[in-house]
Amino acid sequence: MPPFERHLFVCVNERGPDDARGCCAAKGADEVRARLKKLTFEARLRGRVRINSAGCLDRCERGVTIVVYPEAVWYGGVTLDDVDEIFNEHLLHGRPVERLRIPE
Repeated sequence: MPPFERHLFVCVNERGPDDARGCCAAKGADEVRARLKKLTFEARLRGRVRINSAGCLDRCERGVTIVVYPEAVWYGGVTLDDVDEIFNEHLLHGRPVERLRIPE
């Protein structure tokens, strides 16, 4: 049994403003990660769900990228407005948010 039911990695990679790929940090990654951590804490999921920062997940052009394990679901273009939906649908009910999913 893995130590966590779900483990989320939020890309917070930062690149210079002249990089054509952009970066998740400039698109609100810290705020997305902080909101996920707050919701996890409020739902008393500590020890069951882990939210971590990640370096580059190589999906820079898609905006803030999140990967959720063990399902290996990748989300792209995540904004602060999307966080509650990901938390409620995926983390609490096991239903990935298809509109944000990066195709395999």
